[in-house]
Amino acid sequence: MNDLHALRDEVRRFVTERGWDRHHNPKNLSMALAVEAAEVLEHFQWCSESESFALPPDKRRAVAHELCDVLMGVVRVADLLDIDLATAFAEKMALNREKYPPDKVRGRAVKYTEL
Repeated sequence: MNDLHALRDEVRRFVTERGWDRHHNPKNLSMALAVEAAEVLEHFQWCSESESFALPPDKRRAVAHELCDVLMGVVRVADLLDIDLATAFAEKMALNREKYPPDKVRGRAVKYTEL
């Protein structure tokens, strides 16, 4: 069993213990993911680039908690749709490697369609 399965099982237990299964569906959770991602953004909204790398410990902890909310949502949607995240991640990284060959993109922030 990999760590993602352990996370999935922990999220399942948490949801079941609270009787939230009836509220959890891919549509609702996808919307919740957008909200949680926005809560991550909120911590950086008025920071400079250098400030974003040097968060004070309390702010870093708050960002960590928001990132965990995003992760929990991702894990839960994948669980409901029976998606193996480790397999999907490996597949997506292989696709990204094809789209973004190092010799064509090194040092450039461009979309693959612009190569």
